[in-house]
Amino acid sequence: MATTMASLTHGTAQLSKRADARVGKARGIATPQSARRNLAASAPARRASAMPRSFAGSLRLARMGARKASLSVSNKALAEETFKDLDSNDQEPTMLYDAPAPVSTEPIVSICVVGASGDLAKKKIFPALFALYMEDSLPPNFAIYGYARTKMTNDEFRDLIALTLTCRIPTEQASHCSEKMDYFMSRCHYQAGNYDNRDDFVKLDNLMGQYETQHEVANRVFFLSIPPSIFVPVAHNSALAASSKKGYTRVIVEKPFGRDAESSKQLSEDLFEVLTEDQIYRIDHYLGKELIDNLAVLRFSNLLFQPLWSRQYIRNVQITFSEPFGTEGRGGYFDQYGIIRDIMQNHLLQVLALFAMEPPVSLNAEDIRNEKVKVLRSMRVPTLDDLVVGQYKSRTTGGKTLPSYLDDPTVPSGSLCPTFAALALFIDNPRWDGVPFMMKAGKALDKRMAEIRVQFRHVPGQLYSQCGMNSEMLTNELVIRIQPDEAIFLKINNKVPGLGLRLDNSQLDLTYKTRYNKDLPDAYERLLLDVVNGDKRLFIRVDELEAAWELFTPLLHALEAERVQPELYPYGSRGPVGAHYLAGRHGVRWGDLEK
Repeated sequence: MATTMASLTHGTAQLSKRADARVGKARGIATPQSARRNLAASAPARRASAMPRSFAGSLRLARMGARKASLSVSNKALAEETFKDLDSNDQEPTMLYDAPAPVSTEPIVSICVVGASGDLAKKKIFPALFALYMEDSLPPNFAIYGYARTKMTNDEFRDLIALTLTCRIPTEQASHCSEKMDYFMSRCHYQAGNYDNRDDFVKLDNLMGQYETQHEVANRVFFLSIPPSIFVPVAHNSALAASSKKGYTRVIVEKPFGRDAESSKQLSEDLFEVLTEDQIYRIDHYLGKELIDNLAVLRFSNLLFQPLWSRQYIRNVQITFSEPFGTEGRGGYFDQYGIIRDIMQNHLLQVLALFAMEPPVSLNAEDIRNEKVKVLRSMRVPTLDDLVVGQYKSRTTGGKTLPSYLDDPTVPSGSLCPTFAALALFIDNPRWDGVPFMMKAGKALDKRMAEIRVQFRHVPGQLYSQCGMNSEMLTNELVIRIQPDEAIFLKINNKVPGLGLRLDNSQLDLTYKTRYNKDLPDAYERLLLDVVNGDKRLFIRVDELEAAWELFTPLLHALEAERVQPELYPYGSRGPVGAHYLAGRHGVRWGDLEK
């Protein structure tokens, strides 16, 4: 018996050595002993070259015929050769006693950006993921994947995204930036493929599986950074060919969510064929901005504002958005949607809903979104009488000619697509009855700005009108500046120091960069972190999306059916004059035009 066991042990050792030698030759490792030494000594290099975590386990598994099926895909061909060699040189089965690699109970999250070579991915998504890593906000075990049609190697992919990564850390810690960036890059991998090819998504699934083999729980997030025309095939292929087998699968869909109520409903139905509502994260990056996230805190945690937040004290609410540049070569895409679909129906309407909603039962995502839906369903459907549209024209200033919208070569000739819109909206409920909510959004205006401006009612009696201040000058305002230079300020009336009685309109100013000595996170950082954590407060629910489109679809269809001519305004101006007449009809003076 002892002789038999000794023989068996010797045979096992010989097989083990031959397997080690075969694997070592393929990897440039001479012996099992040197393989172990090299693996230990080259850990940093292996991280930099993005070698799968499962390699050490695969090295052991290559010597274990009984566990052939559990090998990672990357080592499969090598293993088949090894097993073939072992089978051809041995006369009897061999028992091996090496233990399998331990399986981690810590979950891994794999984040795949579909459309990884596009501008949104390069400029926003990958920098946001790196910033989360720098803040230690990502789970300890994570992997980043890029998927696009562009043919690239892993190294080329890493070089591409490295161009937009920055370290938001103190100067004294700058030396750690390159180390952290190298480690982050080692977690980034690329798979080229077509968006409508299921087999290519199977390859993506296999790639992601290599880095998940030693984790009991493997979660996956897919960010669809792609044109809306291919949302559905990509969502189907991701769900059917690359869903996680041992964790959650979440899919982030970027706006636009259709062009009207019908197309939006069809998009939702197509997504529901392969995904549940819990798996779908409809992202509106405006909801991730710091001042929008702070809106509920400002309102519901300050007793000062709670009694004022109604028709009794608020005269009007203005939500404005402006950009100082035109379509800049994106006119072909923009012309399909226009400023109303691109900005108003989503960004500004979401801000309005958060501003006007009733206090939620809790901070639970569903409770907050329930209140937003109630606001949207209480709103009066606007008509063309409530709307002014404009389109920017060419302007020459300082010897430089600024192009018109129609000068953009990607814009169809004679397009009536609005690049500016002003709209009066009303909420027919007890809190807001009769209060105009004025929206304004435009391109090629005089400045970059987004804000919420609350104008309060006049003080009864006008006691201080004799001091040379008219009622408009005495109006209190609360301004929430969303961008740039995030701030909250309250305009109050104050006596100018001195012996006389002269009033001045002053500001109580909370400018964030002055008060808080830190960089504010980008909107995508907050929203990506919420997806990983499963927090849907800042994402749009399907019934919320339906309510938003039901509000705007009749207006959009009327605008297109009647071929309303947009009022022209010069590039770099404050917009069309018609916006002032619209505001005047409702007793409103645009506050963002003040110096």
